[in-house]
Amino acid sequence: MIVSVKAAKYLDAYRLNLVFDTGESGDVDLQDLVFKYDAASPLRDINNFKSFTLDEWATVVWDCGFDVSPETLYERATGKHVNWIQ
Repeated sequence: MIVSVKAAKYLDAYRLNLVFDTGESGDVDLQDLVFKYDAASPLRDINNFKSFTLDEWATVVWDCGFDVSPETLYERATGKHVNWIQ
């Protein structure tokens, strides 16, 4: 299953609301990832976290180079498991 993020909106703290190409949507809290990975350290500043975009792969990315795969975002937002192998 390949999943794409169609829309993303900042909610608060480290939370985003996401809409997927499956028609499903949900909220994700990415605080654990932001504080786990050194590459995400610039995002600990909420103003930097808010400045995300959707890239050509239809996932959420930040200028510092950090991103989270659409499949991971989907699993976090919906609670459904993605079969990564087709």
